[in-house]
This record gives sequence, structure tokens and C-alpha cells, in this order.
Amino acid sequence: MKVKRLRNAIAITLVFAIILLPELQTAALPAGPGVSSTSSIVIEASSNRVLFGTNAHKKLPMASTTKIMTALVALENGSLDDEVKVSSNAYGVEGSSMYLHLGETIPLRDLLYGLMLASGNDAAVAIAEHIGGSVEGFVCMMNDKAARLGLVNTHFVTPNGLHDDEHYTTAYDLAIIAAEALRNDTFAEIVSSQYYTSESGSITRYFKNKNKLLWNYEGANGVKTGYTMYAGKCLVFSAERDGMQVVGVTLNSSNIFSDAKLLMDYAFANYEQKLVVSKDVPVVWVQVEDGEKNLLALYTEQDIIMPVRKGYAGSFMTRIEVPDVCRAPVQKDSAVGYLTVYDEYKHASKVVLVAGETIERPSLLDYIFRMVLKWAG
Repeated sequence: MKVKRLRNAIAITLVFAIILLPELQTAALPAGPGVSSTSSIVIEASSNRVLFGTNAHKKLPMASTTKIMTALVALENGSLDDEVKVSSNAYGVEGSSMYLHLGETIPLRDLLYGLMLASGNDAAVAIAEHIGGSVEGFVCMMNDKAARLGLVNTHFVTPNGLHDDEHYTTAYDLAIIAAEALRNDTFAEIVSSQYYTSESGSITRYFKNKNKLLWNYEGANGVKTGYTMYAGKCLVFSAERDGMQVVGVTLNSSNIFSDAKLLMDYAFANYEQKLVVSKDVPVVWVQVEDGEKNLLALYTEQDIIMPVRKGYAGSFMTRIEVPDVCRAPVQKDSAVGYLTVYDEYKHASKVVLVAGETIERPSLLDYIFRMVLKWAG
């Protein structure tokens, strides 16, 4: 169905104002924290709304924070119970390691814990070869995933983050990758774990998460440290408080954990989640032609919850895009239009509007009866 601007739709009064975009007065942003990193960002994870950033779109190496994408691609394309044989290519990779043995067979689940907690470069190669057929094949999958996320300033060359001049990302892109990964329940469970014991055959390994925030920051639940002499100290971090999940990145920092705390403290001190549109309340009615009913109520598929500045009591702008008229039959939950909601800083959240019920065409007898009434009237 072709979607046009609202003309003849009958709108109800909502809990927010329907006004024109140019009339919005953009509020001043709260003063941001001073961090030591070359690039940093903190976002609200469900909306990917940027709450604060410095040089957030600057291309930089990201060291082992690369492994967030490695884990995500592996989880989306493999099974945790897959048995992975360690090749000579994966054995003895330089840098941080989970100390895999040549020829060892180990579950993908344990490799993922070794990847994210122990930061095993060897685990990254073993995973890549198993999922992608080769390191090169897996890296293509990583880049394909980045493209599907709409990330234009990220390029992967390795699955572990060992340095290559063509291996880079930005704080913004990395935050989007992490937010996407955290929507995977298994990934979220792995990166929030402080410890893990791997028992593979006769080999037992004990892993302790390198992310100190899991011990000393309220609500911390992820995600990954990183370091090379080229990238400097890097950290992707996350925490949830009062129903708001934030994700942040600090690249080339002199104190990654201090920077992370400053950024998250800023987010939690200045923003809170607010229900803007309920999925249980109709947003708009549209006219229906040739149907058993003349009006159709449209709803959002899910609640629209947005991070707003604490204490904000103003209105939210909306833009409703629906057809002039819907023609029966219309199926319940079918997409009919769009609703875009803008916050005080003109950040937008766009969702689909769906039919609240099924409206069929009238039967032939009903149609004749209507025509008679119309003629008689």
C-alpha cells in the first residue's frame, strides 16, 4: 500500500502534541563530562540515541573490542554445542590467549567465553574458521553485518583486532554494534559473567572477565576491553539502571574505566526513559471504503519509549503518514502507515502503524441492503 501524507485521516488527541517540526525549540544539552580518550560516546541502547560523544565519528583502530562483532556473527550463524577443532592457524596466535591446544576439540560455547572474558586471539581464529570456513570468509561476514547495520565507517580485516591499517571503526559504530549484540540474550549473558569454567575433555580452564566495571559499577553488564600499542586502551561498556540501558565506548584512553564511569554517570544523571506512545492506545483513525466498517483504528506495534532529559515536561512532535483511504479487506496487524516521534532535541523514532482489527468486505446481501438504504435516503 502506498503511504502518503495524512489528509483526511481523523486523528485523536494524544498525550503529546501534534505540531510542525520547525516550531520545536531545541533545548540546550547538559554539559558533558571531561574524558581522557581520543574518541568516546554513550548511547541509550534501545533507541541508539546518542546522549553524549566526543569525536564519535573519527576512524580509529579498536583492538580487541573487535571481538564483539566476532561473537555476534558467531552466535547468529553457529550453534553453542558445535564442536570446533583447533587448527594450526588458531594455535599459538600472538597476544592475549585462552591457550588452546593444537588439535583440541572444544564447544563453540566455551570458545565464546574464552573470546569475551579471556580475550583469546586464538579463540577468535578458531571461531572464524569454524563459522566462515576461513578467517577471510568470516571477516567478510563481519563486514556484511556492519553494512546491514548501516555502518559506513567500519572495516574489519581480522576477527581478533590485531593491528592492520585497514582495520578500523568509530566510537559511534562500535556502540551500535554493541547495542545490537546485547539484544542477543546469549551474548548478554556471556559479557555480564564475571567468571566462567570451561571443561573440554581432560582440560579445565578458568576465565575471569577483564571488565572491572562488573565488580565496581552499579548496574554494569558488559561488554569488552581492548589494547594494542596502535589502538591504545579501549573499552566498550554497558549498564542498566531504572529500566534504561546505556552502551558506551572509549577509544585510545589513558583511563578506560574512569572514562566509562564518567560517561555513564552523565547519562544516568541527566536522562530517563519515558513512555511516549502506548501500543494499547489508538494513534489515528482512517476511513475505509467498501468495508463492513467505515473507520479503522491504527496502533503502534510496540510502546515508544524514549530517553528524555530528567524533569522534561514538554510535548513531543509527531508526524503521521497514512493513506487517504484504506480499501477493504484490511487484515489485523497489517502495516498501514508510519508514526515518527521527535524529542526535544529533534531526535526521531519512527515506527510502523498497524491495523487494530480486520475489516472485511460486506456480503452481497449486505451490499444490496446498503444500496437500498442509500437510494431510499
